[in-house]
Amino acid sequence: MKKSKSFRGFTLVELLVVIAIIGVLVGLLLPAVQAAREAARRMSCSNNVKQLGLALHNYHAAFKQLPVQAWGTYDTWGVAQANTDAADVPRSSNQLELSWLVGLTPFFEQQALWEQISNPLVDPISGNIWPPMGPNPRRTLTAHSVARYEPWLANISSLRCPSDPGVGIPSQGRTNYACCIGDAVRETHAGPLNDRGNSNGKEADVAASCRGVFVARKTMKFRGILDGLSNTICAGEIITDLGDNDVRTRGVRRTAGPSIWNDVQKCERGRDPTRPQFWLATLPGQIAFYGNAEQRRGFQWALGRPYFTGITTISPPNDEVCLQANHINVANAPPSSRHQGGAHVLMADGAVKFITDSIEAGNQQSRTVQLAGGVAPGSESPYGLWGSLGTRASKETIETEF
Repeated sequence: MKKSKSFRGFTLVELLVVIAIIGVLVGLLLPAVQAAREAARRMSCSNNVKQLGLALHNYHAAFKQLPVQAWGTYDTWGVAQANTDAADVPRSSNQLELSWLVGLTPFFEQQALWEQISNPLVDPISGNIWPPMGPNPRRTLTAHSVARYEPWLANISSLRCPSDPGVGIPSQGRTNYACCIGDAVRETHAGPLNDRGNSNGKEADVAASCRGVFVARKTMKFRGILDGLSNTICAGEIITDLGDNDVRTRGVRRTAGPSIWNDVQKCERGRDPTRPQFWLATLPGQIAFYGNAEQRRGFQWALGRPYFTGITTISPPNDEVCLQANHINVANAPPSSRHQGGAHVLMADGAVKFITDSIEAGNQQSRTVQLAGGVAPGSESPYGLWGSLGTRASKETIETEF
């Protein structure tokens, strides 16, 4: 007699158990996969910062100076900064508003873009010819719809951190990297010159307060970094705005009370206590939201103003941005990132460091270094280790590992 074989299938209970086990395994592995992806993005971001460091050193080797923040061509025609008239295209100038990144473009493999900027360029809308170095990068998207200057609208991949998801309008050309303007704020937006290249009478204030590697509208060199290239931050990471009232990307300004250089934490009171990374929907007295949707952190790579392409070493990384008056004036503008716990900075010797949010930052209630009414010029930074890393020649001794 033949014994028949019987085949037994899975029961419904067994199938559900297997599915549950697979679900648990996926749940355990998914955070690890996400962490690995963020680690890769963070490494790529660090590499971008490193490339900017190499570009800076190559620029200095070629021209015996650093690229200038807030530089360019003088205004000789009196053309409006907004420049919404296509007939004004041939008479345009950038009015000393270009960021440090513009001059660096040929040194981080953007030679084609530099050729467009440094030569006359046809406006694709009106057919008129833009002069070399282009118009003021403060121009709005509305102005570009009348007379378009393509380079200022370029999104350059090497200026973007992969961890930052921001894309598209209302930005023009986003950047996640900004130059270091030091541990003070007074006169850090325009330096010693007006937009026609003439003295603005602020030379003494600039000498007292502009203590970073980059000083607006002033030529700087490595030999001026007396604290040592390896002890001085020359650039850092910033995030770009996502339209979500993030304290790191949407500036608020003072409306009354002490100036920002006398109260660097003035805007702190506007944070939402239940969500400290965001502003309150209704801000308390003496501070208010400023600017339209285009006027946000990191939204214009070519504009050489602190809010857009500068960092300060006053408040620690990922603290709030606080404006004195508006988007083109001075600001307390710390570095920021979408990495966990800190942000990348570039040292003047080309090294890349990751600075944590908890870095020792001294007395945050202190006034800034300034000519009168604050910390005396030439003093050590009142903002501890963090502040001292942002000064080029204050003779602080850095003994702490960072």
